[in-house]
Amino acid sequence: MRTTPQADWPHRLVVVEGPIGAGKTTLAKRIAAAVGAEPVLEQPDENPFLERFYKNPRAGALPAQLYFLFQRARQLQELRQQDLFAPVRVADYLLEKDRLFARVTLEDDEYALYEQVYGRLSLDAPVPDLVVFLQAPVDVLLERIAARGVRYEKHIERDYLLRLIDAYTRFFHQYSASPLLIVNAAEIDPVGDSRDFEQLFEAIRRTRSGRHYFNPLKD
Repeated sequence: MRTTPQADWPHRLVVVEGPIGAGKTTLAKRIAAAVGAEPVLEQPDENPFLERFYKNPRAGALPAQLYFLFQRARQLQELRQQDLFAPVRVADYLLEKDRLFARVTLEDDEYALYEQVYGRLSLDAPVPDLVVFLQAPVDVLLERIAARGVRYEKHIERDYLLRLIDAYTRFFHQYSASPLLIVNAAEIDPVGDSRDFEQLFEAIRRTRSGRHYFNPLKD
């Protein structure tokens, strides 16, 4: 696997985003390893309400969402204490993703409560130097979710994924806070295929402004 000295890496903070099954966490880890960066990762296995949510979304959505919100707020606080802007980091989530999921999963009264809690937290998320958005259709996501065999993810429903895909698409259609690289992750495997990873890695290194699309042709 390639390695790139941090002195030659143009980004202090890269965020990899995308719906469940797109491969964002594994890709974030691989990018971090390639540049000697510190990964900043979600910890879904620590959320005691997540399996309940997937089994019964109506009953489990609010506690699962609030747990993630507090978890991310705690991570941001710890990173600020470590001086977030000193080292190079690669994250597998935007803080704004928390609200995106909340809007998809919560009823209106629950979302109003969530917004009150969100507004009272001291959240000062850094703006990424680059966001990498992984796109894939629902059938590809379902196949990848099934292949990785996480116990609680077997309850994820197709309709839920479709709503997430739509929410992500609308969010990034309007996103302008930082440079954005939109990746067609359906036909490539930057996680398992070294050639695909090298191509995407180089595109990430080159992207320093604007909105770009990564859709390489396969041989």
